[in-house]
This record gives sequence, structure tokens and C-alpha cells, in this order.
Amino acid sequence: MSTLTSLGPEPVHYRVLEVVPILRLSRTVIYDLIRTGRLRTVKEGRARLVPATAIAEYAALLEREAGSAK
Repeated sequence: MSTLTSLGPEPVHYRVLEVVPILRLSRTVIYDLIRTGRLRTVKEGRARLVPATAIAEYAALLEREAGSAK
């Protein structure tokens, strides 16, 4: 289920290259996050997709880590 914004429906899944500007990280760093399990993905055929919820989970993880580093 997608949410509706003024620009249209938000995607439920993003391709890896679409996640690069969202997280403001390089393609290589995104693939490292996927490889290490810090960013969850799903596969549909040959496509590797990042669920929108996985992006939110990763952001929450960073906030928790920042909070525990104090």
C-alpha cells in the first residue's frame, strides 16, 4: 500500500540507484550496507529492491546508534 503525496503515490520499493540520493550515500556504500545486513532488500526476479520501510528502519538504526554513542 502506498501513500499519496502531492507528487503522486510514493513507491513501496526503490531500486538501489534510487536509494542513493535518498540516503545521500554512494552506490558502493549502499551495497556495503546491503551486504552487511544493515539495509534490508528483497529480490523480484533479477532486481534488488529496497522497501521504503527498510529505509525508515535504517534511519532509525542510525538514530539509535547516535543516541547510544553519547
